[in-house]
Amino acid sequence: MKTYLLKLETEPPLGDVRYLGDRLYDYNVEHTGRNDGQWLAIFSRDEKDRIVAGLHGWTWAGWLKINYLWVSAGERRQGRGRQMLFLAEAEARKRGCSYAMLYTYSFQAPDFYHKFGYRILATIEGLPEGHRQYTLVKDLTLETPTIGRGTS
Repeated sequence: MKTYLLKLETEPPLGDVRYLGDRLYDYNVEHTGRNDGQWLAIFSRDEKDRIVAGLHGWTWAGWLKINYLWVSAGERRQGRGRQMLFLAEAEARKRGCSYAMLYTYSFQAPDFYHKFGYRILATIEGLPEGHRQYTLVKDLTLETPTIGRGTS
């Protein structure tokens, strides 16, 4: 039997984390036949190239998965989040996606997503303690929003 080093890492190299994701993706492709996965990122930067807002996710097998959507405090309520969300959804539609999903906490933005057609599919009470984590989904075939100014 081979001996391997098992090590807990609190700050793993991003390349190592990416390696795990790539191997899981390979496994998923092997079992589904779907190899259409692509990363997706949108950034809003200031004149000094600093990120003031951003969205990160991926598309695969007809789904958009949003991992992060963040807008800096000074840029909120100016339509940045809405614009990024709609751009991501539009790109997902171009890639053949019919659905979108994401997680958010009760203290983050469930109402923001609800305004744009996301519905709560699952709730985990007490994650974190005193709050809830929501799994939200949206049917991307129901509407094609326009990108413009609005609240975020």
